[in-house]
Amino acid sequence: MSIEIERAQAIAWVRIQMAQHGLTLADLQAAGCFAEPAPTPLPGAVRHRNAQGQGWDGRGAMPDWLQRAVNAGQTVEHFRVVSTT
Repeated sequence: MSIEIERAQAIAWVRIQMAQHGLTLADLQAAGCFAEPAPTPLPGAVRHRNAQGQGWDGRGAMPDWLQRAVNAGQTVEHFRVVSTT
């Protein structure tokens, strides 16, 4: 049996159960049947910034502006933001 068929059968079973018991999606949500969505991660503090004000927090892929500067011979440390605290 394919996954699509199994999925369709499972959905049909859930719909039948909900109808038999008079349940709505709102009832299930109120009962805590679904996990809360994960919070959106906050952006990190900018660790590198260029003269145009473009910044990078040091996480993920290096942004194009910084990669171009490195390719041109500049160091990443040249763009490091100095903390004043």
